[in-house]
Amino acid sequence: MKALWWLLGSAGLAVLAADLLGRQFGLGALGGGDAGGNRVALTFDDGPSPQLPALLEVLARHEVRATFFLTGELAERSPEALRAMKSAGHQLESHGHVHRHALMFTPWGEARRLGWHPEPGRKERLYRPPWGGHSPFTRLLARRAGVKVALWNAESRDWLAQDGAALARELLPTLGGGAVILLHDGPDAERSARTQALLEVLLPALRERGLDAVTLHELEPRPIGWAAGWGRVRGMWVGNSETR
Repeated sequence: MKALWWLLGSAGLAVLAADLLGRQFGLGALGGGDAGGNRVALTFDDGPSPQLPALLEVLARHEVRATFFLTGELAERSPEALRAMKSAGHQLESHGHVHRHALMFTPWGEARRLGWHPEPGRKERLYRPPWGGHSPFTRLLARRAGVKVALWNAESRDWLAQDGAALARELLPTLGGGAVILLHDGPDAERSARTQALLEVLLPALRERGLDAVTLHELEPRPIGWAAGWGRVRGMWVGNSETR
């Protein structure tokens, strides 16, 4: 019985450590870019959604390229969406084959999820876990799959039932060079409209401040160390994440 409790305790500690170090601190994952530069990256999770054409129209009108972390089961149903994003110059990366937390998978199931990518033949490939969630095996499996885990350091909070323009005004003071902004493609018309309204305020304001919105490849994000990791944790529990 003692051995069983020891095993259960060890498993629990491994899960807590994966969440704390992998998701909250984000240690070793790609985070922000050069804080002294004039570039920020817009990143969109969860797509492609039925509202993607309207989102792409907003980005095209503001002459902005972004990075889309796509869910495999949705992307496989919408090859035309992938073609539209690529032709517009956007960067396509993986959000896993299905949108579930890493802890919902066995290690071999998580390995299969990490094996999907919208551009499997590309050398430099990124993976963003849903909700940033980690299992004790996520980083090891990512290395085996040849992908780098990419997180963020600024949250748009576009999932909140608030006015999109107000969310943009709350986000703007936290942004500087090197920011990687978390946004979402969909999943429904209401949330997509909120994200689009947020962008209509955010993108002109970034330009006024001399900040260019680029893809993650162009931003060249850096691995998260302890100082930036502490900033992520503080942002999660105190307020919006700060640029690092």
